Amino acid sequence: MTTRSCPCGLPEPYEKCCGRFHSGAAAAPTAEALMRSRYCAFVRGDAAYLLRTWHPRTRPARLDLDPGMRWTGLEILGTTGGTAFHTTGTVTFRASYRGGALQEHSRFERVDGAWAYVDGDFPE
Repeated sequence: MTTRSCPCGLPEPYEKCCGRFHSGAAAAPTAEALMRSRYCAFVRGDAAYLLRTWHPRTRPARLDLDPGMRWTGLEILGTTGGTAFHTTGTVTFRASYRGGALQEHSRFERVDGAWAYVDGDFPE
């Protein structure tokens, strides 16, 4: 990842990649794009976006992010569904941070046409 590329790992600059989702100028077209934009929101400390893109059924009342957390990379390990032709999808990913990594199998559903994060499992 270069300093000009988006924190989600794609080569586009933040403004043309996840930034347009964060600002509300566009909606993530796939479950993977939403997952990447949510990772980027964690990197940038954007709790409002994370809550906005959380499924209403599972959304917490508030989200307190650790300002000392330093996310260092994202690797997509697999996806199922989650395209314009689906109403559900999954994304399995590994998110690295200073001192370790987190792996999650996340579930997504469409809510009023937009992708939303439902929940996830942490494979052992």
